[in-house]
Amino acid sequence: MTFLFVALGGALGAVCRYGLSLIIVKSNFPVMTFVANFLGAFIIGLIAGYTKKQPEVSKNLVLFLKTGFCGGFTTFSTFSLETWTLMEKHNYGMAGLYAGASLICCVAGVALGELISSK
Repeated sequence: MTFLFVALGGALGAVCRYGLSLIIVKSNFPVMTFVANFLGAFIIGLIAGYTKKQPEVSKNLVLFLKTGFCGGFTTFSTFSLETWTLMEKHNYGMAGLYAGASLICCVAGVALGELISSK
């Protein structure tokens, strides 16, 4: 049964990620992948903070949200491909900016989400 919760959450996350990818942004910087990863990090932080405060939350709901939704919504493989593609195009500065900003902002997103939800 737990697999079903993960699968349903993953499907919802993937559909939301696809919807986000339909937003056109004219930039060499992969804006929407960056946004998806930040939002996913923020959401998983919210969930982590809330479940620390409310440990009785259903384990199936946590699997649905964290493993399923956030796993389907975030795009580390796309992030990796986009970083590599920027490097292949010799756009090393943009690749470094993208990788660094993604790491810093996504970790900050988790922290912010957990901070907000644990109050």
